[in-house]
Amino acid sequence: MSYDNTCKYLAENYPADFARWLLASEITDIQVLKTELNLEPIRADSVTFLQISSQILHLEFQTSPASTPPIDFRMLDYYTRLKRQYWCDIEQVLIFLQPTSSEIVFNTQYVDKKTRHEYRVIRLWEEDPTPLLANPALLPLATLARTDSPEDLLEQVAAAVDMIEVRDEKQNISACVQVLAGLRFDKNLIKQLFREEIMQESVIYQDILQKGLQQGLQQGEELGKKQEALELSLRLLTRRLGAIESQTEQQIRTLSITQLEELAEALLDFTSQSDVVNYLASISPPQTNQ
Repeated sequence: MSYDNTCKYLAENYPADFARWLLASEITDIQVLKTELNLEPIRADSVTFLQISSQILHLEFQTSPASTPPIDFRMLDYYTRLKRQYWCDIEQVLIFLQPTSSEIVFNTQYVDKKTRHEYRVIRLWEEDPTPLLANPALLPLATLARTDSPEDLLEQVAAAVDMIEVRDEKQNISACVQVLAGLRFDKNLIKQLFREEIMQESVIYQDILQKGLQQGLQQGEELGKKQEALELSLRLLTRRLGAIESQTEQQIRTLSITQLEELAEALLDFTSQSDVVNYLASISPPQTNQ
């Protein structure tokens, strides 16, 4: 299940609750903006933009500090794009969901020579759970908040979910709670405290399943394309130069789809194994497929 999709669902369906929590003020006029920005479009399941009067609240949720490009640069990139398009005040809040010792989660700015850009960082495991427990929309985040007794906290969240009177809202909040609680708690404990059928009936649960399936199919398609490009390149190299050394083959297996396609064209000019080695040394480091 997608933790990012869950957080995005909460922020976009309960924007006023998130704005009140993060901005500490009463919010009335609020609008969820599309996550595509001009120039080269950027979209991310974990990103939400809320327009509040003459201000934009940019929320980003992260389970892992690892990111390409790095998170600090991405925050600067979002800021400049939002500023260019809306030309208003922008408040950026980066929310880390899972404890880590990485220095990245303690960084609150991007610095590059004379460029400096600051943003706000929340590490949920350090947050007081009290205000989160008091708001149904924030109950899923409460499961990851600061506590000396995690199981007691989860029981408090479960009791608060049971207090929600509107059935649809109860189903969806319960589903979100169970998804995010999975970052911290054993699955069997979660099942003991929450009714699984309520989760399965919820809109967010069905949405998560659908998006997870779509992402899985897309990843499978990309893996299939890469495997096809890899097999073609190795087959052509073998026919042209004979058996390829194992170390060279391992380098080739790390190449991206684009690099494999370029290799398939370049190898037409190769006459020896050294041509392959020199070519691999000349190209850029392996790229990660998106």
